[in-house]
Amino acid sequence: MEFLEKLEAYKKRERELAWEGSFKEYLDIVKKRPYVAQLAHSRIYNMIKSYGIEETEEGKKYRFFASELFGLDKTLAKLVEEYFHPAARRLDVRKRILLLMGPVSGGKSTLVTLLKRGLEKYSRTEEGALYAIKGCPMHEEPLHLIPKELREDFEKEFGVYIEGELCPRCQVMLEEEYQGNIEEVRVERIFFSEEKRIGIGTFSPSDPKSQDIAELTGSVDFSALPKYGAESDPRAYRFDGELNIANRGIMEFQEMLKCDEKFLWNLLSLSQEGNFKAGRFALIYADELIVAHTNEAEYKAFISNKKNEALLSRMIVIKIPYNLKVSEEVKIYEKLIKQSDLTNIHIAPHALRVAAMFSVLSRLKESKKQGMDLIKKMKLYDGEHVEGFMPKDVAELQNEVEEEGMSGVDPRYVINRLSSALIKTDTACINPLDVLRALKDGLDQHPSITKEEKERYLNLVSLVRKEYDEIAKKEVQKAFVYSFEESARNLFNNYLDNVEAYCNGTKLKDPITDEELDPDEKLMRSIEEQIGISETAKKSFREEILIRLSIYARKGKVFDYNAHERLKEAIEKKLFADLKDVVKITTSTKTPDVQQLKKLNEVGERLINHHGYCPVCANELLKYVGSLLNR
Repeated sequence: MEFLEKLEAYKKRERELAWEGSFKEYLDIVKKRPYVAQLAHSRIYNMIKSYGIEETEEGKKYRFFASELFGLDKTLAKLVEEYFHPAARRLDVRKRILLLMGPVSGGKSTLVTLLKRGLEKYSRTEEGALYAIKGCPMHEEPLHLIPKELREDFEKEFGVYIEGELCPRCQVMLEEEYQGNIEEVRVERIFFSEEKRIGIGTFSPSDPKSQDIAELTGSVDFSALPKYGAESDPRAYRFDGELNIANRGIMEFQEMLKCDEKFLWNLLSLSQEGNFKAGRFALIYADELIVAHTNEAEYKAFISNKKNEALLSRMIVIKIPYNLKVSEEVKIYEKLIKQSDLTNIHIAPHALRVAAMFSVLSRLKESKKQGMDLIKKMKLYDGEHVEGFMPKDVAELQNEVEEEGMSGVDPRYVINRLSSALIKTDTACINPLDVLRALKDGLDQHPSITKEEKERYLNLVSLVRKEYDEIAKKEVQKAFVYSFEESARNLFNNYLDNVEAYCNGTKLKDPITDEELDPDEKLMRSIEEQIGISETAKKSFREEILIRLSIYARKGKVFDYNAHERLKEAIEKKLFADLKDVVKITTSTKTPDVQQLKKLNEVGERLINHHGYCPVCANELLKYVGSLLNR
């Protein structure tokens, strides 16, 4: 019954959203809510803004894209700020075709689909409401009924700018049905819908010999021709081309540069003048965002042809590269896997991460910066701490190499290999080694990679395997530490006490004997050495810790274990180092004794309860780490 109640509520809302009235009544709506008459680019920009904008260290992050597009925040911010924002302010940019150019499976189609679905949803809100002349095949803005001579006065009174002319069908309807009485023309609220072909059009190229230009601009209605007698009568013409129905909204031109020239000619006038030619009529006004997408090879071929200069000058090209952040790439795979029904297979921790590492490494370019290899670059891009480098180095690295992210392994290849591993596995779990094996095996079947590329990708699989080995060892070592957080905090507080005494030149008191002791230099160095702090740098590092401690104290905050990332890393490494021999003996013993077996079971339970493992992959991890430590 709950579903039926929701269905009834939906139908009630549909009835409440619907509106129909006269042009005179529509003017009352415009007076109260001028935004209902905004142009297409303005509506799209306001839709994007309505989801919120987040200020981050890397710049603005538009939440509208957050659920579907990952690792492209800078690109999307550039798209909004350099195209949608000025276009919304009626600057000349809005007269350009938006061309999204990038490698396959980089998110271009997803971006356009997001804009389409967003517009559909936004048009059903109060802020995104829009109205059209009832019966108009191009769902035209009713303010086009106002004669040109009166528009300046209208703008002064209502504060609303009017652009555009009535379509041929509405011109006839105004004269024939309403005898020129503008006030009586019926107006209705409309809702964008790609399915119903209202405000959202899509054109996909096919065989140029059989594809008709009518798909873009409409065609003669031969059934109505005997009644109206001439092809120049708008009532004998179907204004149902993609450019017609996309009026007020968005028109997607899929693989635009693969189109025959005759389909692109209409865009010259539409992009610059805001109108296009159809049938035996005057130029027809259309207010719509034209967005196209293509790959880099097609684009380079297009710009090399001098005949395309006119159209090229009417384009704004936004490059959509591959994502270069491992954590964001994982989100892409998670999204794609959630869309399947593989709910009965457990994906072990780090399984998707190793796939993401392989993908990102394949997209990165070698750096000339001393001491910077691909693994370090990958970690820096993902916001990880890398010894000897700072977060500010990321911008320098990005500017160092052109076209980074425009080539490499695409998400489709990886998800295909993940799918293969998920289906083929004869257990209920897939682990990182299964994933790496699937990625490696798939290279033999990949149709488009050269021998040199294959060799490079195989080397990258080996690099990722080495990285995973370290991750696996740390995971098990961490699980071996009983009450890890407590042990780490005790060591952390002990270190802070010693640092404070060292910097202030004071003594420490033994908690049992009350004996005064010198700061434990051996303990401090054993921790600092874990993160490469040299003997000469130890004093400044300790002073930095003490300053940070004082700042926290002044603000009334607690300087805890998680407050200093590098010190936290040092503490963990120190604990792991102390425990390494215990881990090695316990995991690599083929016939463990009762105590070792108990410890293994405890570790397995901890991996399952606190680290996201299942019994199968927890057992596999312990075996694997045992073999690693025994080498």
